[in-house]
Amino acid sequence: MFQPQARNDFIWFFIGSPWGLLGCWLLLISLVTFLVFGLDKWKARRKEKKESVRRVPERTLFLLAGLGGSVGALLGMKVFHHKTLHKSFRLGIPAILILQVLLIGGLWVWLTFLR
Repeated sequence: MFQPQARNDFIWFFIGSPWGLLGCWLLLISLVTFLVFGLDKWKARRKEKKESVRRVPERTLFLLAGLGGSVGALLGMKVFHHKTLHKSFRLGIPAILILQVLLIGGLWVWLTFLR
């Protein structure tokens, strides 16, 4: 197994580890989810002006959150004030985030202490 020898090596060691890959994935999918929430809000405002605009389906927004973008979804809801009146989003997105934190935390405990 590769052991880091210098600070620069540590960065590559971390990114190449499963936890580093998971962190990179969560960062990327959260960024994409945040941008999709912003895009959908922009499209919602255009639709109010009687222009034909295809919105992002709510199912897609939930799917992105479920794939790991729940932090980006929450930030998108707060920053863009989007879907904040929908009870399913107000309760569903934080619930998805809690489940993801519990899943990752449980996996870490299992791999670190119980295996």
